[in-house]
Amino acid sequence: MLPSFFIAHGAPLIAIENNEYTQFLHHLGQTLPRPKAIVLFSAHWESAVQQVSNVEEYRTIYDFGGFPEALYQIQYPAKGNADITREIQALLGNEGVSYEVEPARGLDHGAWVVLRLLYPDADIPVIAMSVNPQLSPEEQYKIGKALAGLREKDVLIIGSGGTVHNLRALNWEKDSSGEIDEWALSFDEWLARHLKTWDLSSLFQYASLAPTASLAVPPYGNEHFVPIFYAMGAADGSPKAELVHRSYRYGNLSHSVWQFG
Repeated sequence: MLPSFFIAHGAPLIAIENNEYTQFLHHLGQTLPRPKAIVLFSAHWESAVQQVSNVEEYRTIYDFGGFPEALYQIQYPAKGNADITREIQALLGNEGVSYEVEPARGLDHGAWVVLRLLYPDADIPVIAMSVNPQLSPEEQYKIGKALAGLREKDVLIIGSGGTVHNLRALNWEKDSSGEIDEWALSFDEWLARHLKTWDLSSLFQYASLAPTASLAVPPYGNEHFVPIFYAMGAADGSPKAELVHRSYRYGNLSHSVWQFG
Protein backbone atom coordinates (compact mmCIF):
# COMPACT_ATOMS: atom_id res chain seq x y z
CA MET A 1 0.00 0.00 0.00
CA LEU A 2 1.31 3.44 -0.90
CA PRO A 3 1.88 5.95 1.89
CA SER A 4 0.39 9.43 1.78
CA PHE A 5 2.57 12.53 1.92
CA PHE A 6 2.62 16.13 3.00
CA ILE A 7 5.09 17.92 0.72
CA ALA A 8 6.19 21.54 0.96
CA HIS A 9 6.14 23.31 -2.39
CA GLY A 10 8.25 26.24 -1.18
CA ALA A 11 8.76 29.14 -3.54
CA PRO A 12 8.02 28.63 -7.26
CA LEU A 13 11.77 28.94 -7.96
CA ILE A 14 12.38 25.35 -6.89
CA ALA A 15 10.86 24.36 -10.23
CA ILE A 16 14.06 25.53 -11.96
CA GLU A 17 16.62 25.09 -9.18
CA ASN A 18 19.02 22.25 -8.43
CA ASN A 19 19.55 22.01 -4.69
CA GLU A 20 19.26 19.65 -1.74
CA TYR A 21 15.48 19.79 -1.74
CA THR A 22 14.87 19.40 -5.46
CA GLN A 23 17.29 16.48 -5.52
CA PHE A 24 15.41 14.85 -2.66
CA LEU A 25 12.08 15.12 -4.48
CA HIS A 26 13.60 13.73 -7.68
CA HIS A 27 14.92 10.77 -5.69
CA LEU A 28 11.60 10.25 -3.90
CA GLY A 29 9.76 9.99 -7.20
CA GLN A 30 12.28 7.45 -8.45
CA THR A 31 12.15 5.23 -5.36
CA LEU A 32 8.42 5.11 -4.64
CA PRO A 33 6.40 2.34 -6.28
CA ARG A 34 4.90 3.85 -9.40
CA PRO A 35 1.36 5.04 -8.58
CA LYS A 36 -1.66 4.37 -10.77
CA ALA A 37 -2.75 7.97 -10.18
CA ILE A 38 -2.11 10.92 -7.87
CA VAL A 39 -4.68 12.76 -5.77
CA LEU A 40 -3.30 16.13 -4.72
CA PHE A 41 -4.73 18.68 -2.28
CA SER A 42 -3.13 22.06 -3.04
CA ALA A 43 -2.88 25.04 -0.71
CA HIS A 44 -3.38 27.24 -3.77
CA TRP A 45 -6.86 25.95 -4.49
CA GLU A 46 -9.21 27.17 -1.78
CA SER A 47 -12.96 26.61 -1.84
CA ALA A 48 -15.84 26.55 0.61
CA VAL A 49 -17.14 23.29 -0.91
CA GLN A 50 -14.74 20.46 -1.64
CA GLN A 51 -13.74 20.52 -5.31
CA VAL A 52 -12.79 17.38 -7.23
CA SER A 53 -11.27 17.85 -10.67
CA ASN A 54 -12.48 15.97 -13.71
CA VAL A 55 -10.15 17.25 -16.42
CA GLU A 56 -9.03 15.38 -19.51
CA GLU A 57 -5.70 17.25 -19.75
CA TYR A 58 -4.61 20.04 -17.42
CA ARG A 59 -3.36 23.43 -18.48
CA THR A 60 -0.55 24.92 -16.38
CA ILE A 61 -1.50 27.84 -14.13
CA TYR A 62 1.16 30.48 -13.37
CA ASP A 63 -0.34 31.85 -10.16
CA PHE A 64 2.64 34.03 -9.21
CA GLY A 65 4.39 37.13 -10.46
CA GLY A 66 7.83 38.69 -10.70
CA PHE A 67 9.80 35.52 -11.28
CA PRO A 68 12.23 34.58 -14.07
CA GLU A 69 10.70 34.04 -17.50
CA ALA A 70 11.84 30.40 -17.48
CA LEU A 71 9.14 29.59 -14.92
CA TYR A 72 6.41 30.79 -17.28
CA GLN A 73 7.65 28.51 -20.03
CA ILE A 74 7.15 25.34 -18.00
CA GLN A 75 4.29 23.09 -19.04
CA TYR A 76 2.99 20.14 -17.04
CA PRO A 77 0.25 18.61 -19.23
CA ALA A 78 -0.85 15.84 -16.87
CA LYS A 79 -4.04 14.02 -17.69
CA GLY A 80 -6.94 13.26 -15.37
CA ASN A 81 -8.70 9.98 -14.70
CA ALA A 82 -12.49 10.08 -14.85
CA ASP A 83 -12.89 6.66 -13.21
CA ILE A 84 -10.96 7.73 -10.11
CA THR A 85 -12.81 11.03 -10.00
CA ARG A 86 -16.06 9.07 -9.89
CA GLU A 87 -14.66 6.83 -7.16
CA ILE A 88 -13.69 9.89 -5.11
CA GLN A 89 -17.21 11.25 -5.52
CA ALA A 90 -18.63 7.99 -4.17
CA LEU A 91 -16.21 7.92 -1.24
CA LEU A 92 -16.95 11.50 -0.24
CA GLY A 93 -20.67 10.93 -0.63
CA ASN A 94 -20.54 7.85 1.59
CA GLU A 95 -19.04 9.99 4.37
CA GLY A 96 -21.51 12.83 3.94
CA VAL A 97 -18.90 15.22 2.55
CA SER A 98 -20.36 17.81 0.18
CA TYR A 99 -18.42 18.24 -3.05
CA GLU A 100 -18.52 19.70 -6.54
CA VAL A 101 -16.88 18.39 -9.69
CA GLU A 102 -14.62 20.93 -11.42
CA PRO A 103 -14.26 20.26 -15.18
CA ALA A 104 -11.88 22.99 -16.35
CA ARG A 105 -9.37 24.26 -13.79
CA GLY A 106 -5.67 23.70 -14.50
CA LEU A 107 -2.89 22.78 -12.10
CA ASP A 108 -1.66 25.63 -9.88
CA HIS A 109 1.98 25.86 -8.84
CA GLY A 110 1.26 24.15 -5.53
CA ALA A 111 0.48 21.11 -7.66
CA TRP A 112 2.70 21.22 -10.74
CA VAL A 113 5.93 22.31 -9.02
CA VAL A 114 5.77 19.27 -6.73
CA LEU A 115 4.53 16.88 -9.40
CA ARG A 116 7.13 17.95 -11.93
CA LEU A 117 9.94 17.29 -9.44
CA LEU A 118 8.53 13.88 -8.53
CA TYR A 119 7.40 12.78 -12.00
CA PRO A 120 8.89 15.07 -14.65
CA ASP A 121 7.29 13.26 -17.59
CA ALA A 122 3.72 14.17 -16.54
CA ASP A 123 2.73 10.63 -17.39
CA ILE A 124 0.74 9.75 -14.25
CA PRO A 125 -2.94 10.77 -14.07
CA VAL A 126 -3.75 13.49 -11.53
CA ILE A 127 -6.94 14.35 -9.67
CA ALA A 128 -6.60 17.84 -8.20
CA MET A 129 -8.45 18.63 -4.97
CA SER A 130 -9.15 21.91 -3.19
CA VAL A 131 -8.67 22.70 0.49
CA ASN A 132 -10.90 24.68 2.82
CA PRO A 133 -8.91 26.57 5.48
CA GLN A 134 -12.16 27.53 7.22
CA LEU A 135 -12.92 23.95 8.19
CA SER A 136 -11.71 22.60 11.50
CA PRO A 137 -8.67 20.31 11.40
CA GLU A 138 -11.01 17.45 12.37
CA GLU A 139 -13.13 18.08 9.27
CA GLN A 140 -10.07 18.33 7.01
CA TYR A 141 -8.78 15.05 8.45
CA LYS A 142 -12.20 13.45 7.81
CA ILE A 143 -12.02 14.33 4.11
CA GLY A 144 -8.61 12.72 3.80
CA LYS A 145 -9.81 9.69 5.75
CA ALA A 146 -12.71 9.24 3.32
CA LEU A 147 -10.15 8.64 0.56
CA ALA A 148 -7.88 6.31 2.54
CA GLY A 149 -9.02 3.22 0.62
CA LEU A 150 -7.52 4.62 -2.59
CA ARG A 151 -4.04 3.91 -1.21
CA GLU A 152 -4.80 0.19 -1.44
CA LYS A 153 -5.40 0.71 -5.17
CA ASP A 154 -1.97 2.24 -5.81
CA VAL A 155 -3.19 5.84 -5.70
CA LEU A 156 -0.72 8.32 -4.20
CA ILE A 157 -2.34 10.98 -1.98
CA ILE A 158 -0.42 14.23 -1.44
CA GLY A 159 -1.12 17.38 0.55
CA SER A 160 0.96 20.25 -0.86
CA GLY A 161 1.68 23.30 1.30
CA GLY A 162 4.22 24.22 3.98
CA THR A 163 4.48 23.71 7.73
CA VAL A 164 6.12 27.12 8.22
CA HIS A 165 4.95 29.53 5.54
CA ASN A 166 4.93 33.22 6.50
CA LEU A 167 5.84 35.30 3.48
CA ARG A 168 6.02 38.48 5.54
CA ALA A 169 8.72 36.98 7.74
CA LEU A 170 11.06 35.75 4.98
CA ASN A 171 14.63 37.02 5.11
CA TRP A 172 16.02 36.81 1.58
CA GLU A 173 19.56 37.52 2.84
CA LYS A 174 19.57 34.35 4.95
CA ASP A 175 19.14 32.04 1.96
CA SER A 176 22.83 31.38 1.48
CA SER A 177 23.82 31.51 5.15
CA GLY A 178 21.92 28.41 6.20
CA GLU A 179 20.77 30.22 9.33
CA ILE A 180 17.34 29.13 10.60
CA ASP A 181 15.08 31.36 12.67
CA GLU A 182 14.57 29.82 16.10
CA TRP A 183 10.82 30.41 16.08
CA ALA A 184 10.43 28.40 12.87
CA LEU A 185 12.47 25.50 14.21
CA SER A 186 10.57 25.58 17.51
CA PHE A 187 7.22 25.20 15.74
CA ASP A 188 8.45 22.43 13.44
CA GLU A 189 9.94 20.49 16.35
CA TRP A 190 6.68 20.71 18.33
CA LEU A 191 4.84 19.54 15.24
CA ALA A 192 7.24 16.63 14.76
CA ARG A 193 6.79 15.39 18.32
CA HIS A 194 3.03 15.26 18.00
CA LEU A 195 2.96 13.89 14.47
CA LYS A 196 5.25 11.01 15.40
CA THR A 197 2.89 9.99 18.22
CA TRP A 198 -0.22 10.66 16.08
CA ASP A 199 -1.46 12.97 18.83
CA LEU A 200 -4.54 14.22 17.03
CA SER A 201 -5.94 15.96 20.09
CA SER A 202 -2.91 18.27 20.30
CA LEU A 203 -2.47 18.61 16.55
CA PHE A 204 -6.06 19.70 16.06
CA GLN A 205 -5.38 22.46 18.62
CA TYR A 206 -2.02 23.49 17.17
CA ALA A 207 -3.05 27.14 16.91
CA SER A 208 -3.32 27.47 20.70
CA LEU A 209 -0.81 24.80 21.81
CA ALA A 210 2.17 25.03 19.46
CA PRO A 211 4.89 27.59 20.25
CA THR A 212 5.07 30.49 17.78
CA ALA A 213 2.08 29.08 15.89
CA SER A 214 0.88 32.58 14.97
CA LEU A 215 4.20 33.23 13.21
CA ALA A 216 4.59 29.82 11.57
CA VAL A 217 0.93 29.61 10.51
CA PRO A 218 -0.24 33.23 10.34
CA PRO A 219 -3.98 33.91 10.31
CA TYR A 220 -3.75 35.10 6.70
CA GLY A 221 -1.83 32.01 5.59
CA ASN A 222 -3.17 28.86 7.23
CA GLU A 223 -4.11 27.44 3.81
CA HIS A 224 -0.51 26.24 3.47
CA PHE A 225 -0.58 24.33 6.73
CA VAL A 226 -3.94 22.57 6.51
CA PRO A 227 -3.08 20.14 3.67
CA ILE A 228 -1.18 18.17 6.32
CA PHE A 229 -4.51 17.13 7.87
CA TYR A 230 -5.90 15.88 4.56
CA ALA A 231 -2.74 13.83 4.04
CA MET A 232 -2.81 12.47 7.60
CA GLY A 233 -6.45 11.49 7.30
CA ALA A 234 -5.63 9.41 4.25
CA ALA A 235 -3.39 7.26 6.50
CA ASP A 236 -5.82 6.98 9.41
CA GLY A 237 -5.86 3.18 9.22
CA SER A 238 -2.07 2.99 9.61
CA PRO A 239 -1.19 5.93 11.89
CA LYS A 240 2.53 6.28 11.43
CA ALA A 241 4.36 9.52 10.62
CA GLU A 242 7.96 9.87 9.45
CA LEU A 243 9.83 13.07 8.66
CA VAL A 244 11.74 12.12 5.52
CA HIS A 245 13.14 15.57 4.71
CA ARG A 246 13.43 18.99 6.32
CA SER A 247 15.39 22.01 5.20
CA TYR A 248 14.79 25.76 5.13
CA ARG A 249 15.09 28.72 2.80
CA TYR A 250 15.15 32.44 3.57
CA GLY A 251 15.53 31.86 7.31
CA ASN A 252 12.19 30.19 7.95
CA LEU A 253 10.43 28.84 4.84
CA SER A 254 10.28 25.14 5.61
CA HIS A 255 10.78 22.39 3.09
CA SER A 256 9.30 19.58 5.15
CA VAL A 257 8.18 16.26 3.72
CA TRP A 258 6.14 13.98 5.96
CA GLN A 259 5.32 10.40 5.04
CA PHE A 260 2.19 8.86 6.56
CA GLY A 261 1.17 5.23 6.77
